[in-house]
This record gives sequence, structure tokens and C-alpha cells, in this order.
Amino acid sequence: MLFRSDPLDELTIPDGTTVEEHDLVTDGDVLVGGQSTVEFGVRGRNVIAGERVRFGGHIEAEGDCRLDMWCDVADNVLVGEDAYLGERVHVGGQLKVAGDIDIGDDVDIEEGFEANGWIVIRNPMPTIVFLFVYLGQLLRIGEEEAAENALSTLLDEDSEDEPVVIPRGATVSDDAWRVSTPARMGDDCRIHGNIRAEDVTVGRDNVIFGSLRAKGDIVVGRGSDVKGNVTTRNGDVEIGPGVKIWGDVRAENVRLHENATVDGTIRASGEIQLHTDDVLDDPDEDAEAMAEMAAEMEGESAESEGSEHDEAGEANEDETTDTEPPESDAVEKGDSEEPDESDEQRERPVTAVEDDGEQPDPAS
Repeated sequence: MLFRSDPLDELTIPDGTTVEEHDLVTDGDVLVGGQSTVEFGVRGRNVIAGERVRFGGHIEAEGDCRLDMWCDVADNVLVGEDAYLGERVHVGGQLKVAGDIDIGDDVDIEEGFEANGWIVIRNPMPTIVFLFVYLGQLLRIGEEEAAENALSTLLDEDSEDEPVVIPRGATVSDDAWRVSTPARMGDDCRIHGNIRAEDVTVGRDNVIFGSLRAKGDIVVGRGSDVKGNVTTRNGDVEIGPGVKIWGDVRAENVRLHENATVDGTIRASGEIQLHTDDVLDDPDEDAEAMAEMAAEMEGESAESEGSEHDEAGEANEDETTDTEPPESDAVEKGDSEEPDESDEQRERPVTAVEDDGEQPDPAS
């Protein structure tokens, strides 16, 4: 397993993430670095926050929720499994936990708490400290495989859903997503707010109700809709097919797809190029799935047409066999239908010979 120098060195917004009525909603986990501010409510599987993180709404976690010391939550905290609250955590609403609660000293829960499991009041150590101590102890006794399994379980490597990662010192709100690190957005996301980052990469089929601004490069993938400006200070801008930019584009160099639309002006100190390429390096899973489905449908239609032709051919052969009599029968029937001259002569009525003269009267 390979690790970066800092696991929270990038703002990561995975596929399908949406902002719904001031809530940040995702199917995966939510990881928030220390001293960050999240003005939204958060809904996800597991929610983990570092020290001095402030949430402007409620927290709903299907799995575990761990809040390190000095965290502040303005509303309720609902947890589907276990909850871990560090020292001097403040919850402005009610805490409801389906499993166990581990609470530190001087925790303030304004509307009380409920738990179906064990309630332990102590001072749990910070998440990162606990992780290093536990893994260090396993490695010290030679249990490298156990340490790797524990870390894999913690990071949930088998999960198909990528977590939302908010780096340390970030500010996330309806107004702006401000980070001092690169920002990467997946596909099919719906985000409110301007994005301010070191570099910005936007996936496919996203809707961003705001602008994009970066110090470095900005890449906007196929079919995305940016309802604002796209501006970079010292980098380039690449715009993919089907993209619509509702504002201006400003960069050193601009690469614009021939099927993209920019409602505002394009300003570049360098070059402006038109291209026909896909600006993202990762494969387009939706396009591949549609191509496979189309190939399967074509194969099924070809098979059905072939079977219909075969059935039609068999039906025609059956009709021909039923309508055409056997050759011997036809010959016998033909022989029987030939007229007999003697019979024809016998059956032919006798007519009087035409004569212009008068016929004698039989009465006379």
C-alpha cells in the first residue's frame, strides 16, 4: 500500500456528491482535516473530523462518527453505529447513537444524548494519535500482517465509494470552497459555491453553481456546466466536449473543444486552440458501458432477425410442400382429365343441318 506524504493534501469530491438544502450528501465517508470550517450539514457513511473543526449544520452518519477535541457542531448528531467525542466537544442539539458512546472530558451536549450501547465517559485520544500508537504497537511485536489488515479495514479499501476529503484549514460553504491544496471533483456532482484551489480538475457531467479559480491549471471534463467564470493566475485552462461556461475564461493558454460553449469572453496571454480530444486521462465508464450495451443490443437484434428469417424460410417450405401435389398424383390426375374422343362423340347432341329452305310441316 502506497501513502502520500499527507493523506489530506487534496480536496476530493467523489462521484455523485451533492449539496441538498445546505447539506453535503455522499454515499461514502467524510474526512475533515483539523481547523476547518464546514458550513453545511454532513450526511455520509462514516464522519471523521480532526481538531477544532466547526460544522454549521447537523451530522448524520450511517456508520461511526468521531469528533476530535474542540470540535463544534451547531445542530444534532445522529450516528448509526458508534460515536467518539473528544475533549471539550460542543454539540448544539441532541446526540443519538445506535451503538456505543465514548465521551471525553468537558463535552457539552445541549439537548442531551441517547445510546443503545455502552456509555463510557473518559478522554479518548485524538484519532491520528490513536492510529499511530496502535499501528506502532503491532509493528513492534512483529504483527505486520495484522497492522496492514487493520489499516485496510480503517481505510475501507474494498469500498466502491471514494470518501469526501476536506484538507486542513479549509472553508466550505454556500459562498466558496477555499483550500490551499489541489481540488479534484468526480462525475455527476452538484455543487454550490465558488471553488478556490491550487489546481482544479472537474470530472464529467457536473453542475457547479459558482466559478472556478486556481493558481495553476484548470481542467473541465465532458458535459459539465459551470455557472460562473473560469480563471487561473499562472496556468492553462482545458475545456472538454459539451461543456458550457456561463462566464468568462482567463488563462495563459486556453484549449477549447469545438463542441464546448463559452457565453463570456476568452482572454489568453498565450494561445487559444480548438481541439477534439477528451481532456481527462481517466476512462469514461459511462461511455464504455453504453458502448457495451449497444453492442449487446445489436447482437440480440441480429440473432432475432436471423431466427425470424429461418422461421420464415421453414414456413415457406412447409407451404410449398402442402400446396404442390406429388408428381405421381399429378400424372394420374392429368391422365384422368384427358378427354375421351369416343365418349365426347357419344355425348355430343345431334343438331339439325341448317338449310335455307323451308322445313316440311310434320302435321301435314
